[in-house]
Amino acid sequence: MSWLVTGGAGYIGAHVVRALQQAGLDPVVLDSLSSGHPEFVPADVPFVQASVLDTEQVRETLREHAVTGVIHVAGYKYAGESVKRPLHTYTENVTGMVSLLEAMQAEGVLSLVFSSSASVFGTPSVDLVVEDTAKGPESPYGESKLIGEWLLADQARAVEGFRSTSLRYFNVVGSGTPEVYDTSPHNLFPIVFERLLAGEVPQINGDDYDTPDGTCVRDYIHVADLAHSHVVAAQRLAGGHRVEPAYNLGSGDGSSVREIMTAMAAATGIAFTPTIAPRRPGDPARIVATGELARRDLEWEMRHDLTEMVTSAWQARRTHSAE
Repeated sequence: MSWLVTGGAGYIGAHVVRALQQAGLDPVVLDSLSSGHPEFVPADVPFVQASVLDTEQVRETLREHAVTGVIHVAGYKYAGESVKRPLHTYTENVTGMVSLLEAMQAEGVLSLVFSSSASVFGTPSVDLVVEDTAKGPESPYGESKLIGEWLLADQARAVEGFRSTSLRYFNVVGSGTPEVYDTSPHNLFPIVFERLLAGEVPQINGDDYDTPDGTCVRDYIHVADLAHSHVVAAQRLAGGHRVEPAYNLGSGDGSSVREIMTAMAAATGIAFTPTIAPRRPGDPARIVATGELARRDLEWEMRHDLTEMVTSAWQARRTHSAE
């Protein structure tokens, strides 16, 4: 059984590819390499360098590899940057989804797991987000992910047999293999690591929030746990089992930015006291989701604590530095 992983040369996608292999499924990677890395793709996995916007190339890939389902991880994933580049964001994430669905429909591929985002909620008015919490995206990125979910619902009504589910998650961190690490210039873990490696002091944006230690609280989840639930979702779709339209992959409690900094100092062995910068506009004090539905259906579980998340991420980054 062959599954196409779009964006499979990226940080999250490459972990999904390895989880598929471990489950005995045959992954195929399609990635434009706009932010992915070919060395993240295992040597024994077929790799097609192309964008999901290239409908004909996607169709050819689906045919050539007898693909039975798609895990759609590809996309422009930078919420803050999307405000500066709305047209690019919509092209990559919305037009890209349309192109992918057109290719799947033409080739009779009827199962799709979508990498969505907790950004569809914006700044929630509740302490613990659930699947039907009101949606209010506050960036083109969040809007594009919500539109992606709408497109899947519409396609299910239009195409007999088409089934999908969307997995929403917050802050994905850690590493399941030293070969793959987070290279995003906009995520907290790599930002802090790069500053420490450069001999600089990391900073916290605001310490006067209404939280236990004054810093923002977020849902941090380990990338290997996330990848496992993508595979279970694919297996449930392939087996004809019931799935919800969307699942939140959350921890239920979250961690503060200051807690992250403390864990990073311990894991790296580099003592530092973070500087305090002003709040960033639009940063809510707390965004945390429950993962109860995903726990019920997708074997979702927080198998790694914060120390393991930080340690695995640091080890993978240092492995890359030593190459």
